[in-house]
Amino acid sequence: MQRSWWRIFVAAALLVTSIVRASADDGAIIDRWYSALLVADRTELSDLLSDDVRMKLDDIGVVQTKEDFIASIDEWQGAVAGATIRHRIEKSENGETTVLACYDFPSNDTLMRETFTVAGGHIVASTQTAVAQNCSGY
Repeated sequence: MQRSWWRIFVAAALLVTSIVRASADDGAIIDRWYSALLVADRTELSDLLSDDVRMKLDDIGVVQTKEDFIASIDEWQGAVAGATIRHRIEKSENGETTVLACYDFPSNDTLMRETFTVAGGHIVASTQTAVAQNCSGY
């Protein structure tokens, strides 16, 4: 009986360790995402996205493919010049990470809630929703 409990304990510990490691890996991918987004690094952003990613922009009712997103980087590069992006992970579980992000542009700022689904080291889905017209709630 005691041996059975020990096996259950070891299995549970291994499961928790693998979940924590996956969450840490997802956090590193999210950090890379915002770093690349801030400098409009097409190569890094492309590497982070899966080929079949779907990026949903709730506020404007748009869903972008990887190609659509990468094609929009020229316009984004101009918008992000001189900006900062602050982000913090609100929660991360089962491959889904929710982030609160402050986009602080030179002339305005906005607070966003962004959810990323990560699998195999790539972002496979992203949903972005505005929270506020300023970052006072960050």
